[in-house]
Order: sequence, then C-alpha cells, then structure tokens
Amino acid sequence: MSPKAIIGVGASAARVAADAVRASLALRDKPVAAIILGSGLGGLSADIGDARRLQFRDIPGFPAATVHGHAGQLISGTLAGRPVLALAGRFHLYEGHSARLAGFSVRVLHALGAQTLFVSNAAGGVNRTFAPGDLMSIADHINLMWRNPLEGPLEDGDERFPDMSGPYDATLRETLREVALAATIPLREGVYAGLLGPSYETPAEVRMLERIGADAVGMSTVPEVIVARAIGMRVVGVSCITNLASGLSLTPLSHDEVIDTTTRVAKRFQALVTDFVAAI
Repeated sequence: MSPKAIIGVGASAARVAADAVRASLALRDKPVAAIILGSGLGGLSADIGDARRLQFRDIPGFPAATVHGHAGQLISGTLAGRPVLALAGRFHLYEGHSARLAGFSVRVLHALGAQTLFVSNAAGGVNRTFAPGDLMSIADHINLMWRNPLEGPLEDGDERFPDMSGPYDATLRETLREVALAATIPLREGVYAGLLGPSYETPAEVRMLERIGADAVGMSTVPEVIVARAIGMRVVGVSCITNLASGLSLTPLSHDEVIDTTTRVAKRFQALVTDFVAAI
C-alpha cells in the first residue's frame, strides 16, 4: 500500500500534505485567504496571477476529482495582488468519501497558513424570491447530511465542541456586502441546507426545507465549514443559485443546467471574490 493510501485525514496528515504542497509549489508567502471553488465556478483560477498548480492526485491524502465542473487542482498565486490559495474542486460525501475526508482539504489549507476561508458552491433556490443566476451570501447553514467531519478521535489543535452560533463570520459578511454594493453586484443573503445527494431533492423535501428556514440547497460546503470553525478559521461563503429547486419550476433538474448557469454568472462571481480579497 502506498504512503498516499495510508496517510489518513487528520491534523498530522494535513501537515504532511501541506509540506508536500509547499515543496512542490515552492510556497513562501502566507495566503490572505483560501478559496474553495464549487461546481462550474473554477473560472476564477484563470484570474490568479503567477499561478502554480498541483493536481489533487499528486497531493498526499487527496483523491482525484471526479465531478464535472471540478478541475481537481490546488492553485497558488495572487488575486488582486495578494497571495491566495484556491481549490478548483472539492470532495463530496456522495462520491463515497467520509465526512472527515470532505473536510480534509480545509485542514491542509490551514496548515499552509490560511486563516480565512472563502467557500463557494452551486445551489438550488428554495427561497421563492430567488432566481437562477443570483449570488447568495451564506448567513448560516443547516446540516442535513447526517454526518459530522469531527466525529472520532479529537485532532490536535481542534476545538472538541466548536461554537457554531456564527459559522459565517459577521465582519467578513459585512465586507462582502460592501464590496458587492460598490461593484453594483446584486447579492442576496440566506441559509444554505447541505444534503447528502447525489439525487436532487423531491418536491416534498423542498417544501420541508422551505418550512425549516432554508433559502438554498446543495450537496457540499457544510463539512468544510465545520472543520474550519473547529481549527479557528474565519469563514465567508457564497452560493450561486443555479436553478429553482424541485417543485418550484416546471423544468427537470440536471447538472448541465448547474454548469450552464455558473458559466453565465462567472464574471460577476469572479469580480466579487477578487474585490473581497482586495478588501480584507
């Protein structure tokens, strides 16, 4: 069995992976932020200057990306003239990965020096006032994946019982609102519900989500945010509303629609993230 196969997904494994990334990419500068790019949102990676790229499969502990719209690369470079790290892709529970692995990339980004995490995703609109193409600042989330990435032995440096009363940093969210306003980029705000997937929700499930307070629904992000809070990172997030959730539209749902919509709003999303990085 190769060392990559037995490395694990905890704090010590994250340090091993970070050392490998640091050596491969000759990293020197501490990033002002780490950015996780969701389905179809990887176009931001083209805006990163002096970019150095490493395939997920070449990082200890990382599986290859398998989902369309996820390039499967860790990228180091500059955005708005400031050092950043970006993940073009992520790991999902519906791919058969554990919740701990779904949050492992965040541990590696933290081990590489990132203290601020910007998460993004493609999501279905549950809020009936939302429309495909809207960008939503994530104010809170609901974990309906029924798994937690902190299950198991306590990892070195983790908070055993992390406070989740404000998982998305209020100050960073205010900065995001300010840069969106300055750039005249419409920005909604709402609650993201994370479900296991990979099947889309039924109309009955969407009605349930609406009643419990969800504004958008997707299949990612939540494990990453929980890990980030456990290790002391500040988090801000944006959902790209790619479609109306099941039962709110006459159009059948498809992943192609997700990619089409994220492609259409890519420039707005990229401008928002770039301005945010410049402002923090």
